[in-house]
Amino acid sequence: MNNFEQALHALQSGEVIAYPTEGVFGVGCDPDSPEAIEKLLQLKQRPVEKGLILIAASYEQLLPYIDESQLTAEQLQQIKSTWPGPVTWVVPASSKVSKWVSGQFDTIAVRVTDHPLVQQLCSAYGKPLTSTSANLTGQPSCMTTEEVEEQLGDKLVAILRGATGGRNKPSEIRDAKTLQVLRQG
Repeated sequence: MNNFEQALHALQSGEVIAYPTEGVFGVGCDPDSPEAIEKLLQLKQRPVEKGLILIAASYEQLLPYIDESQLTAEQLQQIKSTWPGPVTWVVPASSKVSKWVSGQFDTIAVRVTDHPLVQQLCSAYGKPLTSTSANLTGQPSCMTTEEVEEQLGDKLVAILRGATGGRNKPSEIRDAKTLQVLRQG
């Protein structure tokens, strides 16, 4: 079993994996599995209230998680014009989204990635992954496979090996309704 198959198998088994994204390594799991998300939050020492980002290979993969009825055609156009790419949008969450993913919010943060390995992984898995930076809360984000192994290696079943997209920080986050930048990318 090669490294990609290992990561995919770990996801299918309800495990948390690490993978390279546009800027930093992320850790993620199945967004529809409360058990997997609980493992992720324990691993990160992250409170559930904060919510998680969903990262996908295509807009179609995100659609079940978004309440499009609350967005105008212009807002949708603005969102889609930045994808695929390193911009995360906070959008109204659909009823499918559990509190495990949305946290204390009625919105969800989503991104269509332009990272080829993550696109391949989401396509093979058939849906988005949760995405949060690969690090323990309060520690610097991991930029390499080696850093992930050092900080989280004993807690992860699989690390998808590869390089990040070359950006030196996490993705920009924008609000879909106000178009305001919530976190600089």
